[in-house]
Amino acid sequence: MPLTATQREHLAARLQEERTRALDALQRVHDEQARGSERDRAGDLTEMPFHMADLGTDTMDAELDASNETRMSRELAEIDAALDRLYRTPDRYGICEDTGAEIPLARLEMIPWARTCAAAREEA
Repeated sequence: MPLTATQREHLAARLQEERTRALDALQRVHDEQARGSERDRAGDLTEMPFHMADLGTDTMDAELDASNETRMSRELAEIDAALDRLYRTPDRYGICEDTGAEIPLARLEMIPWARTCAAAREEA
C-alpha cells in the first residue's frame, strides 16, 4: 500500500530533522577545526610531542575527524536526495530501488532517506 499524504508529510518532517542534525554536526566539526591548532585542541604545551605515541594519537584523531566529516557529508547528500525524491516524485518515494517493493514504514521512520528495503545493500 503506497504511503499516504499524512505519512509523506511526517517523513518530510523527519528528513528535515535529520538534515538539521547533520548540518549541526558538520558545523561543530568545522568550528572545532577553526578554534585553534592541533596543539591547542590536544592540550599540548609545545609543538614537540613528549612521546612518539602522542604524535600517532594526534594523527589518528585528525584522520578520524576527517572520516567522520566525510560520513556526515555523504549522509547529508543522501538526505537531500531523499527530499528531492519526495517532492519531485512523491509516488516513487518509499519504493525500493533494487526490487520495486515498498520500503517498510518502520525502516523509513528510522532511516527516512533509505533507498532500498534491505540494510545490507546500503552498508556495502
